[in-house]
Amino acid sequence: MKTLIRTLLMLSLMVWLGAEIFFPFVAAVTFSQLAPNTHAAGQIVGALLRILHTMGAGAGIVALALLALSPAWGLYKAKAVLPAMVLLLLMIGLTSYSQHGIMPQMERDRVAAGGAIDLAPANNPARIDFNRLHEQSTTVEEAILLMGIAVVAVVAHAETLAARS
Repeated sequence: MKTLIRTLLMLSLMVWLGAEIFFPFVAAVTFSQLAPNTHAAGQIVGALLRILHTMGAGAGIVALALLALSPAWGLYKAKAVLPAMVLLLLMIGLTSYSQHGIMPQMERDRVAAGGAIDLAPANNPARIDFNRLHEQSTTVEEAILLMGIAVVAVVAHAETLAARS
């Protein structure tokens, strides 16, 4: 049973972090393949980002639940997994913020700019705000990835502590 729980925990972390690592490459390839049509590329990447957020939030909730229950199951000490749980809550919160805060504002700006953000003049307020939000979105995704790596390190440390007991 302990092996199954650890496997599910590791799998949930791998799914989320793997998607976070892979996403920028998918976005880069999409934009390079559809170079003349950045609007279509942006639509595809936006749809993929929504999928990433859904997968990430789901995987994060699974990992959080498994870590929360792990002390009761005798897997880890509560003190050892508390930092990972806090990081997972932050990751889920940032994912939700990106999905429900940043992305709708970017869509609003895209529509306000006439539908295709790249066709709007560089000094267009909607385009300026879109670019600011895009930068913010990138920073949020990078933070999620870094926190996810920290979660893996904390869980690895918890494994080490559990092996010593």
